Amino acid sequence: MVCLQGTANTWMETNEIKLSTLVISILGIAAVELVARILISRDLLAPLTGVGMARLAQIIFLMTLIKLREKRLSIIGLASTNLFRGFKRGLLWSISFGVGAAIVLFIIYLAGIKVTALFRMQLPSESSRLIAFLLAGVLIGPIAEEIFFRGILYGFFRRWGIPFAVILSTLLFVLPHAPSSGPAIPVTQLIGGILFAVSYEIEKNLLVPITIHSLGNLAIFTFAQMI
Repeated sequence: MVCLQGTANTWMETNEIKLSTLVISILGIAAVELVARILISRDLLAPLTGVGMARLAQIIFLMTLIKLREKRLSIIGLASTNLFRGFKRGLLWSISFGVGAAIVLFIIYLAGIKVTALFRMQLPSESSRLIAFLLAGVLIGPIAEEIFFRGILYGFFRRWGIPFAVILSTLLFVLPHAPSSGPAIPVTQLIGGILFAVSYEIEKNLLVPITIHSLGNLAIFTFAQMI
């Protein structure tokens, strides 16, 4: 038990993201978002294509930044030797959470409470746009978001303790997903943010929350098509 605790502490102490890395990552992401918005507003890029390209550019930028500033990708739990294990653990987490969520939703349904509003969204009807939407929402988007919100933000806030890092990284994750039409809380993103941070803390492998995030988005998009 002492050995396990010592290993965990070593990972915590040696895998703290630098302030300079955090600041540069925020500025870089903001710059990519600004360029994408300008190109989309001038009809130089289709909205879905623009979002997908922006997220892909952010992945490349963040990975390069971490490699240059932190000297290794393992600082965010992306060691090449642990990628397959991270994917397998992510599958197990996804299945476990999916079963638990299904039970809770079924109980809520039996209680007469409608939960379909949580998953209702308008998906593209054209096959080409739907494919672009799924690529951005199921693959590229989750990778970019997990590198930033868990790998960098959580990795930076982790020096002040797990609860602080989980809460603050989750709140910052929820803010961009908040609906513009009202004060409603994005419940799925709130629960997801906590789950992603906790799984990352336990597994010390960023591919775990990436897998959960990707499969979770796929499940939500599929359910949205069914209701």
